Amino acid sequence: MFVEDLRGDFYQRLIGKRILVIVNYDIDAICTSKILQALFKYDNMLYSIVPIMGLSGVVRAYNEHKEDVKLVLLINCGGCLDIVEVLQPEEDIIFYVCDSHRPYHVCNIYSDSQVRILGEMKPEEGIPEFDAIFPQSEAEDDDDSDEEDDGENRAQNRIERHERQALKRRQKREWEEKRNKIMFDYTQFNYYSSSSALMIFELAWHLSKDSIDLLWWAIVGLTEQLLLGKIESSTYTLATDRVQSHVSRLTNKASDQTIQTSVRINFENDLHLALYRHWSVLDSLKYSIYPACKLKLWTYKGEKVMHELLVDMGLPLVQAKQTFNAMDLELRKEFYEKMEKFSEKYRLTHIVYGSFILQYGYRNKYSAADYVYSMLATLESIKADRTPEACFLRSMDALSRNNKDILDEGIEMGKVLLSTIFKQVQSSLEMHAVYSAGPFLYFILQEEIPYFTCPYGLLMLARFLQRGHVAISRNKRAPELPMIAVAPIDLARGFSLLVGTPPVCEDTKNFFGKAFEQAAMKSGATISQDFFETCVIQIRHSDCTKFMDALTVLLV
Repeated sequence: MFVEDLRGDFYQRLIGKRILVIVNYDIDAICTSKILQALFKYDNMLYSIVPIMGLSGVVRAYNEHKEDVKLVLLINCGGCLDIVEVLQPEEDIIFYVCDSHRPYHVCNIYSDSQVRILGEMKPEEGIPEFDAIFPQSEAEDDDDSDEEDDGENRAQNRIERHERQALKRRQKREWEEKRNKIMFDYTQFNYYSSSSALMIFELAWHLSKDSIDLLWWAIVGLTEQLLLGKIESSTYTLATDRVQSHVSRLTNKASDQTIQTSVRINFENDLHLALYRHWSVLDSLKYSIYPACKLKLWTYKGEKVMHELLVDMGLPLVQAKQTFNAMDLELRKEFYEKMEKFSEKYRLTHIVYGSFILQYGYRNKYSAADYVYSMLATLESIKADRTPEACFLRSMDALSRNNKDILDEGIEMGKVLLSTIFKQVQSSLEMHAVYSAGPFLYFILQEEIPYFTCPYGLLMLARFLQRGHVAISRNKRAPELPMIAVAPIDLARGFSLLVGTPPVCEDTKNFFGKAFEQAAMKSGATISQDFFETCVIQIRHSDCTKFMDALTVLLV
């Protein structure tokens, strides 16, 4: 069931109770949990936060804490699985679901009491009607009271009864076929809805407990969805309109106070250049997915075009190689205007987008995208001496302004991540390592590279590689083909990570979740669909060939 009144039917019911908060490993979920922590601290509430990576993590977290809690909050996880069926909870346990993954599982939607989804039922999500997917109980056909009839009547009654039963069986079969089609249409694509962090921030606003910090965390969660291709730019633009009103309100509120705050959020047009305020212009242009693919910067000709752009902008190469903050002041001031001026000439028509900038003190200025890349690199920096949980907590700490050193360290790791992705894209395209299987493109990485053993690192590589291939391909169908990337995550045990991305020309809806499931059944391949991003699976490397063959047959 849906809970639209988040203040009365959700938050007020948490007060005074211990809460288990299960959080998925993504930036939007981290920002959401950070906002909730601030609210819980304000009301002196008891809670436990448990980060999880997949379905098995949810089961483990719930089983470890189920004796201590009656209320469980699932952040960016759980909405797409039958919670009651999977967890088998006691009847007095209530699950609140704040999940941006779609589509929701129908059993969660029509749960009467135990599962409560935060938000409203939206018509565009195409949720099936209850009667169309759940069978209605039928009264048994009780026509056996014909003992007193003569033989001819009894025979006639039996014929009529058989005809009624045959009709019911046919109606049931037709209903099941119709239900299967409805469910297939509803579940065939996986996609994302609006940011969970923004939803919880607006709850804080209704509770009169919002602040500039909470708003900034919501902005970071929203920006992550845009940068990782989870939502379309039009959806992002509509959300920024809502955010701008909150920025104006909180800025005016701070100005009205006798002691003014030094923290300020500005909405301004920014550039799709990763970390350029903390990097050199040359590196940022080269390692950002949008300009790199538009200018084909992995080629000699592309580098020549980039140098021509710098000449047109009046930006000397010696300045472009310096850190942005070390550039000449006049060149820094004119940089945005010059990029916008020459964007059409160099086919960089979408280089500009609306973004939010956080400024505190005199020298601390970060865009929301800076936070996303920093936190993402921190989250993916799992090593032998650094557990996933430690990476999660460190990524969360980066959101606090008094942990600037963690944020800056993440930005440096973000540079390494982006440059590693670019170098892999460059070598793969030069070696023509992106192949076409007919209905999709695929790429198989042979060596184990740390950043590509994590889902988001490999997804970023797949998106970059796909767009790079489309940019240089002579195949007119290339923009219409989805992409699959495979990377080893444990060579000793023979396991690989496999991800799928939708075609470049289409929207953010991804059909690979269902396709992977069916291909595994047809091929007999051993896969694990444990991640909440259904386009990400683990597979035995020895099964990759037969799995790809089955997927090819399925998608033809």
